Amino acid sequence: MIGQRPLIAIALAGCASSAVPGVRFANAPPVQLVDDRRDVPKEPSKRKVPLILYHLDGSFLRVITRGLEVPRERRALGVNAFDEVPDSTWFTNRIGVREMTPAELVTGPAKIGNPEPHKPWTVIGGKTIGKAVGFTIKDARGEKFQLKIEAVNQIERETTAGWITNQLMWAVGYHVPEEYIAYFRADELVIAPGTVTKDLYGGKVPLDRAVLDRKLKQGETDSQGRYRASLSRLLEGKPIGGHPAEGTREDDPNDKIAHDRRRDLRGYYTVSSWLDSVDIKEDNSLDMWVKDPQDSTRHYVKHYQLDFGKSLGFMTRSRSDLRSGYEYYIDYGSMFLSLITLGLADRKWEHRSNPALRGVGVYDAKYDPAAWKPNTPAYVPFHTADRFDKLWASKILIRFTREQLRAVVEAARLTDPRAVDFLVDTLVKRQRVTAAYWFARASPLDRFSVAGSTVCFDDLALDFQLFSRSATRYAVTTYDGRGHQVGAKVELRPSGRTCTGPLAITETGDGYTMVRIEALRPEGSTGIIVHLARDPATKAPRVIGLWRE
Repeated sequence: MIGQRPLIAIALAGCASSAVPGVRFANAPPVQLVDDRRDVPKEPSKRKVPLILYHLDGSFLRVITRGLEVPRERRALGVNAFDEVPDSTWFTNRIGVREMTPAELVTGPAKIGNPEPHKPWTVIGGKTIGKAVGFTIKDARGEKFQLKIEAVNQIERETTAGWITNQLMWAVGYHVPEEYIAYFRADELVIAPGTVTKDLYGGKVPLDRAVLDRKLKQGETDSQGRYRASLSRLLEGKPIGGHPAEGTREDDPNDKIAHDRRRDLRGYYTVSSWLDSVDIKEDNSLDMWVKDPQDSTRHYVKHYQLDFGKSLGFMTRSRSDLRSGYEYYIDYGSMFLSLITLGLADRKWEHRSNPALRGVGVYDAKYDPAAWKPNTPAYVPFHTADRFDKLWASKILIRFTREQLRAVVEAARLTDPRAVDFLVDTLVKRQRVTAAYWFARASPLDRFSVAGSTVCFDDLALDFQLFSRSATRYAVTTYDGRGHQVGAKVELRPSGRTCTGPLAITETGDGYTMVRIEALRPEGSTGIIVHLARDPATKAPRVIGLWRE
């Protein structure tokens, strides 16, 4: 395994007058796996961030300090020479790097199977955070889960949104819990002796049958007297709280990249916008101190995202929540606009319509991928994310096929087939809107290869039929290792997998050559510089790095 930072050398001398940036890459294969599983022998301290302070800081204090800072663009870290995110304790590449079957997406992170057949369930604790009614339960196999029941008038909605989003986040590459949707009756719950829960003031109180039944009354039952619930299997290891939105966890020696600079966290914005996952906060992440599966005497920290129930339009269930995804809970820009227009300004969210389908929120097919907002502005990586981070995420999410998305939605156990059709159609439409937007702002050219002195590539914008093939052309310019142009600029037309034709590969040294390829089209022109060098073993040119402009 190789270290966390990509092998990039910055050539500071001789490139000041170059027509290309001074970035140069080491002549080596790209990092595919980060060495961030080194032993952490002592359990890190558990982070406890009171939500009221977190939101106060994120919605007021940090907004002010960010406004006073000198803005500067800083590209993401945690990427390799090919501008991709390697596997790590934060992220594991899945659909972005390989074909996946619909069945794989339905299974997702599941290892042990749904606890629904394994009753009775023993309640061993109350739910300690969040507003949803829930308990910690143990099924007849002895497996433990966090159970949350569907609230009155929300039947199928939050469980559906949470399960679908959990499966898709897993397929993208994020670490998530095993999540299941199950039905149960009140008499299938038994209470373990000595079980306690928390009252409204945070104090511990005994959880007896009367308290349990009182809590269950906040849920809704179907025609068979069953509650619908989400069950999240407790994660392996010891929980040490969510990751900080800025900086690093000081007691984890493997945590070396500031979280607001991590591409996987910055790109999380785009995946969240696609799925309208608005409940973004540190508490909806969880770091676990886990045993190394290869050596149980060693430990490291693994990073999870979780609790996706406030997705797919769930938060728009009332008139006051139609702002969800369009404005923060406390949105100074919107407040100022209302002030200067005396409340007469037209807002896009005011025109949203409820599909009135069981299990579905107001999930719009049309939205602005750059203007989408979570509930609060507290999560800093969403503010530091740039177009390159959002392109990276878009390249992954566009790979989901309609067949795969339908398989996941159908497995969410919706009772109205029209709801399945609606969600699949909207997921696909938002997927395409999202990818088209960011593909027009950073180069979607991908999967580069070299044959002799010819560079070939795919154009994802054309592969997924987002832009017109006939209106696209490419301008190709070659430079030597010092950044001096070699030969004339050449123009190409797309031809399936497009190839440049023979290029002037530098003959001296390791043959370091740079090829700028600009995609020219009405939606916007984007460029990428492909860095080549001769393989020390074969002496054949190969791609050693990519730099998007």
